[in-house]
Amino acid sequence: MFDNIRADWHHYQRDITRQGLWVMLIYRFGQWRYTIKSRWLRLPFSFLYKLLFVLVQILTGIELPCEVKIGQRFTIEHFGDIIISGDAIFGDDVIIRNGVTVGLRHTGMRGSPVIGNRVDIGTGAKILGPITIGDDVSIGANAVVIKDVPSHSIAVGVPAKIIPKSNVTF
Repeated sequence: MFDNIRADWHHYQRDITRQGLWVMLIYRFGQWRYTIKSRWLRLPFSFLYKLLFVLVQILTGIELPCEVKIGQRFTIEHFGDIIISGDAIFGDDVIIRNGVTVGLRHTGMRGSPVIGNRVDIGTGAKILGPITIGDDVSIGANAVVIKDVPSHSIAVGVPAKIIPKSNVTF
């Protein structure tokens, strides 16, 4: 746990005012409590985690349950209105901005997105359902992604259209 917290501390430039750091600290604590084998020893830590989870959710507007699988250098760039489903999976070097939802497409049905490495998720994007987002993908602001996105692509629009990065000119 402490190695992950130290890595997060350095990744967020040792800036305690970054709300993403607060969320990551509670996330790491929540994961750590599962390493305690005895249910009775784990119980007070679980209660503390749930209390801290709600507190950080109220203060930052970010919901990141400890059941989410996150790779290294996960970045919450801007805080507020970020909802992530508990069974989502993120690769390394993923950037998330405010207003992002990563979760279920329909209530009562399991299946959250699997996000690859080096994915940049724009403000207000919605990534829904049991889909896979490949490596080196950019998801545009306010895009609604409901189908798989191959690696080295850009997803923009509602519903998202997939454009290979090699076809994009700036």
